[in-house]
Amino acid sequence: MNGYATTMFVTKDPSEQHNLVEKHVGLVKRIAYHLVSRLPPSVQVEDLIQAGMIGLLEAARNYNPQQGASFETYAGIRIRGSMLDEIRRSDWTPRSVHRKVRMVADAVRQIEHDKGRDARDHEVAELLDMDLKDYHQILQDAVGCRVFSFEDPGFFGEDGGTATVAETKQGGPVEMLQNEDFQNGLSESIAGLPERERLVMSLYYDEELNLREIGEVLGVSESRVCQIHGQALIRLRARMTEYFPKSKD
Repeated sequence: MNGYATTMFVTKDPSEQHNLVEKHVGLVKRIAYHLVSRLPPSVQVEDLIQAGMIGLLEAARNYNPQQGASFETYAGIRIRGSMLDEIRRSDWTPRSVHRKVRMVADAVRQIEHDKGRDARDHEVAELLDMDLKDYHQILQDAVGCRVFSFEDPGFFGEDGGTATVAETKQGGPVEMLQNEDFQNGLSESIAGLPERERLVMSLYYDEELNLREIGEVLGVSESRVCQIHGQALIRLRARMTEYFPKSKD
């Protein structure tokens, strides 16, 4: 047992809904603290909790036990969704960072097309006429741009939100993410990552370890894990450019 009530029937009675919400406040806090550990310091856990409570209230009002899922499972999805919506509305990433990430992705794509293999750090930095220190900083910034799971529609967005993704040739974000071609392309791109990048992505998104924990597994610093993570995200972006529109700036 995880300590949260598993509810298989929900009445529309307001008092029953109130009791249901009270029983699952701890679920909101647990999701908020787990999520904030993977976000930049500018994101406040209190804001996530507030957004999550809205999701919990909506879940209590709309839950239908006939759909098969327990209330906790259903509420967890709504709570996390509300938190991600709040993060997208308060995008902390300067547009200059998004432009640099696009620039690096273009360079990676060019090198890999020309050489027929994975682009290397020093090759990308040289093509962009920058030193490795500046290049690695862009990689770390790239992680700040993309903090969500692959299931989140904003993951590959041009501006860190969902508006641009919704304008892709695949239709809206939900339709795109349900598109079999997109899913297959994403799976193939992840499988084709260099081994260490693939491992970091697996530990971060599948095992849900934070960067410090991944560093302990790999025996490297948290900063280095951040760079590897950022390189993987940019490489995926470079290899899946056909699913997304060209930047307007």
